[in-house]
Amino acid sequence: MSRTLVIGDIHGGLKAVIQVLQKAAIKADDTLIFLGDYVDGWSDSPGVLDFLIALSEQQKCIFIKGNHDELLLDWLENRHENIKEELWFKHGGKATVDAYLNISTETKQKHITFLKSLRNYYLDAENRLFIHAGFTNMNGVSQEFFPKLMYWDRTLWEVALCLDETMDKNSPLYPKRLKIYSEIFIGHTPVSKTEIVPPLCKNSVWNLDTGAAFLGVLTIMDCTSKVFWQSDELRELYPNEIGRN
Repeated sequence: MSRTLVIGDIHGGLKAVIQVLQKAAIKADDTLIFLGDYVDGWSDSPGVLDFLIALSEQQKCIFIKGNHDELLLDWLENRHENIKEELWFKHGGKATVDAYLNISTETKQKHITFLKSLRNYYLDAENRLFIHAGFTNMNGVSQEFFPKLMYWDRTLWEVALCLDETMDKNSPLYPKRLKIYSEIFIGHTPVSKTEIVPPLCKNSVWNLDTGAAFLGVLTIMDCTSKVFWQSDELRELYPNEIGRN
């Protein structure tokens, strides 16, 4: 049977992407949903984008926009005033800029086209929401006034973490944002930066960012069975680099 699989934040770790797809034994009829932040951290950011573009020509892929992906798009299109370059460099952007030094103009244009095609969110037939960071509107993503929050927000995950899991969903105190969708799959906020951990579910919100940019691993998960596979530690795959550490 075909599967829907979701992949967490990659942050330039092409070797990890290849690993998890192999471990999950991806088939041509599987749907792959990538939660964003394809770049910034390890040295393979351009290679990640090349790989994902080629992969999408072979099977169904859904690509969600992450905040780091927008930062790269701004840089590639010379909107440096939007980046706060010094801060971006500290959070993985320097490795990305260095990796683009030998990338052709033609390839950069392909990457710009890809980055512009990224979705703010995806809602499937089972009312499962896939989004990089979160949303703030109590009526859901279709009513969000500030689309950038979909790849910058952290309050959705904070609410999910803090909420008493025994609270009745019919309680008037239960957060409305957590009632709208059957499940929500996010990245953006690492479950851990220092340990190898599984994806974490709190109050129907699944966090797939298992710290691949730092001292963690990349995760892919079957959305239905919740079986997951993880890469080797990124620092082992890129032993001469520091990532975002």
